[in-house]
Amino acid sequence: MIFVTSDLHADKTRFKNKSLKKLKKTDILIILGDFGFIWEGGKKEKRILKWIGSRKYQVLFIDGTHENFDLLDSYPQVDFMGGKARHISKKLHHLMRGEVYNMENSTVLCFGGGESLDKETRVEGETWWQTELPTQQDFENCNKNIEKHNGKIDYILTHDAPTKLTTFLNLNQDIVIYEKTPVENYFDDIYSRVDYKRWLFGKHHKDQKMGNKYVAVFKNVLPLN
Repeated sequence: MIFVTSDLHADKTRFKNKSLKKLKKTDILIILGDFGFIWEGGKKEKRILKWIGSRKYQVLFIDGTHENFDLLDSYPQVDFMGGKARHISKKLHHLMRGEVYNMENSTVLCFGGGESLDKETRVEGETWWQTELPTQQDFENCNKNIEKHNGKIDYILTHDAPTKLTTFLNLNQDIVIYEKTPVENYFDDIYSRVDYKRWLFGKHHKDQKMGNKYVAVFKNVLPLN
């Protein structure tokens, strides 16, 4: 089976979750951004990445906003489950923006990145990277892959979310003027024009279902279907 969780922020103890201990060799865990374990590139970090890649289940992640994108982009790109991915360690892979993967007879569209709400307090190239922001090329790649599947996708997994969903969560209730980011604009477009069964997203540190179709994910470990 495929399971999702989100926003680990390099917290290794999250792998001690009781639900994860029940996962089998054939299971897949997908982290919906802010993986966080690729940050400074030292020996200790590499040992942890090797340990994660050695879990009995497969670990996959999309990028969030709090990643070292210079390091992440240095890992080799490979063909993976019908799409492109970066191979990190053993059974650990990074799922790239706008790619559609074939997993357990389902199509899964993945799109990481977004815009940090706290970027003004961070240092570029040390704790914040411009490449957290998806590019026009990322959007075009996603459109191309959606068209390949005739506008029909089983599951959409993202870090950020369409503005309709963030409004539902009251995430911007204290912001008087809120300017949508390009990725939110793009997700609003996908929200209305793509045929999909379920959309799950991270970023907002909330575990909340919005009916059966939309789910904000944080510490829960949920089955994809």
